[in-house]
Amino acid sequence: MAERKIRVLAAKPGLDGHDRGVKVICAALRDNGMEVIYTGLRQTPEQIVAAAIQEDADVIAMSVLSGAHNYLFPRVMELLKEKGIKDVLVMGGGIIPEEDVPALKAVGIAAIFGPGTDTKDIIGFIKENVRQR
Repeated sequence: MAERKIRVLAAKPGLDGHDRGVKVICAALRDNGMEVIYTGLRQTPEQIVAAAIQEDADVIAMSVLSGAHNYLFPRVMELLKEKGIKDVLVMGGGIIPEEDVPALKAVGIAAIFGPGTDTKDIIGFIKENVRQR
């Protein structure tokens, strides 16, 4: 029996309208055998969590360039907790100041990937940290 592909929900929360980077990540993940669902631009945390549940995602990968990560990422984690979802790996990326990373990790964001991160590093992180179901 074939092993289940890792399912990644990629999202652009908030009012950020720049999605070139997340599309590059999506293509790299797909090229490495993962199933990728891209929600598109301007998603609310509620929409992201609902899509992750509906798609049975193993990973939520969010990208923010607008500076709203300190609200949006913790809100996604709060909603996941409210729904009793503990087995989804949640990652963030985009323009996120180094000083904001500890607080984001404290609420459960597993990793933050900034500009210039090699896609191989992201793929490796997912493969090493996703919980197989």
